[in-house]
Amino acid sequence: MVIVNCKEIFPQFHLFPSLTLQSINTFSTKKVVTLAGPTMVSALPFSKSTLPRRSFSTTALNPRAMAKELYFNHDGSAIKKLQAGVDMVAELVGVTLGPKGRNVVLQNKYGPPKIVNDGETVLKEIELEDPLENVGVKLVRQAGAKTNELAGDGSTTSVILAHGLIAEGVKVIAAGMNPIQISCGIEKTAKALVSELKLMSREVEDHELAYVAAVSAGNDYTVGSMISDAIRQVGRRGLITIEKGKCVENSLQIVEGMQFDRGYLSPYFVTDRQKMIVEFHDCKLLLVDKKITNPKEMFKILDNAVKEKYPIVIVAESIEQEALAPVIRNKLRGVLKAAAIKAPAFGERKSHYLDDLAILTGGTVISDDKGLTLEKAGKEVLGTATKVVITKDSTLIVTDGSTKPAVEKRVSQIQRLVEGKTLKKASLTKIVYREISHAILISSNTEENFQKKILNERIARLSGGIAILQVGAQTQVELKDKQLRMEDAVNATKAAIEEGVVVGGGCSLLRLSLKVDGIKELLDNAEQKIGAEIFKRALTYPARLIAKNAGVIDSIVMEKVLSSDDIRYGYNAATDCYEDLMAAGIMDPSKVVRCCLEHAASVAKTFLTLDAVVVDIKEFDFIPRRKPMPPISPISPLPSPGNSVISRKKQCHGCH
Repeated sequence: MVIVNCKEIFPQFHLFPSLTLQSINTFSTKKVVTLAGPTMVSALPFSKSTLPRRSFSTTALNPRAMAKELYFNHDGSAIKKLQAGVDMVAELVGVTLGPKGRNVVLQNKYGPPKIVNDGETVLKEIELEDPLENVGVKLVRQAGAKTNELAGDGSTTSVILAHGLIAEGVKVIAAGMNPIQISCGIEKTAKALVSELKLMSREVEDHELAYVAAVSAGNDYTVGSMISDAIRQVGRRGLITIEKGKCVENSLQIVEGMQFDRGYLSPYFVTDRQKMIVEFHDCKLLLVDKKITNPKEMFKILDNAVKEKYPIVIVAESIEQEALAPVIRNKLRGVLKAAAIKAPAFGERKSHYLDDLAILTGGTVISDDKGLTLEKAGKEVLGTATKVVITKDSTLIVTDGSTKPAVEKRVSQIQRLVEGKTLKKASLTKIVYREISHAILISSNTEENFQKKILNERIARLSGGIAILQVGAQTQVELKDKQLRMEDAVNATKAAIEEGVVVGGGCSLLRLSLKVDGIKELLDNAEQKIGAEIFKRALTYPARLIAKNAGVIDSIVMEKVLSSDDIRYGYNAATDCYEDLMAAGIMDPSKVVRCCLEHAASVAKTFLTLDAVVVDIKEFDFIPRRKPMPPISPISPLPSPGNSVISRKKQCHGCH
């Protein structure tokens, strides 16, 4: 350990009487000083700094190459194994499809089992012992995972559709067809079907949002009504979040807040590794309208955060790596609760965003224009939020509503600016028609419309609240199931708002199968047409499975639905009747159906062109046998008081 004078290294050392210098570690030419005390912060290095590197042993630097096992599809055995994995996945997740689908129980190592009806959750848990079958599982899992990522729902339908394409495709390839041309036919058919789907789709009306949510939540119309009510209060572009409630009933709460598309600058900030999110409660926000390059600038504010033990979120135009490294280091050591994000938007819009955040959270933006410097800033410039949730690409800030008067005042100011822009545009139009050319009018109108759009965005951002759906249940098992259903319902509703709705119950895919004959005429050769025919058969798989889960004969349902030319006519499995599904509220978001078509086709065409598989050779770890315990000698009976050794000794002493 080397003792040095703290003030020589830290000019601001007198600000931190609680900190003591321990040691100086030297990493090549870089010096990192470690401080310790009752409230300990790593001293911020003033030279260039990086995160501490892990040391690796010689064996770790030169790892032994793992052996691989090769499987060729000469006799079709490799594809059969892969298909067996696909069949197993489709059969498992297919149990949950439709209004009369059943649940799946998932083992949980560290708690009660999960009972779920969500295909995406089931897919994540599937891991097979056979390596080839497991590869098949992972391939088809991509269809469901990607659909769930983009549309938020429809993972089960994607897997069933991909299974249908693979099952039908393997049959024709075994008969000697060219897999490349078959795959090309599937790809072209998928693109044509997406175009047909857009023609079938229509915009969703406000009262129909409850139906979309209810169908996705397993025909739970109470949940559907709650989600519809939340959208009515926060608007179609408003934010809806789901939390665990404190009672047994579901509830809806509207709070002040804001969300924007900026995620954490480093995954080291994550507090929940399962969800990969940063979540803070009752935290402070530091808003900086400039680039942070020197770690010394944040030292005063971060030291105060450690002493008073509150989380802090740094929102800045940019943070250099050498300024970010000390924040990450202290977070990893458990000294500081912090996260850093980049300010949303660019240029003038970025400044407006930060000003709006400051109004919402009651903070002050540190910028050169206002004469404020980060080094001299104290706790008084920090904003306050009751909850902050940061993912890799978005940030949610929830406040307690104490700044509502200031927010309303700012909204009225922006509205007056919008009205001023409108009046200015009207007067400019009169002048233009009178004196200048039409080209300048178009340019002026475009610029005015853009400025007006920015102002309207700010109004929506400040005035739009956040709806929090609090899920209640009697047990933890029920809570998890209800939470997953509600997440699917919210995502399906958002997807319906984005791209409209089509007839549900698998009937939209059935109707699309009738369009395949026309698509065949546009394909290049007979093998591509066979690929289109494969798609036609696969499109019936989801509807057949819904009918099967409802306990009816699928072929009869197919025949009766397709016998009618009305695209709204279909089979309602919930009530076991044939009716106008749109009028009955059975509808699917167009975005979900589109993603199912695209991702199922993508996985199937990849699967059908496989001819060899490479997998790791499973190594069995040697478990040493436990040494047998030594034999236990029989316990001798306790001596009676008269025959004990002590008694005999006393008797002997008495004789002497």
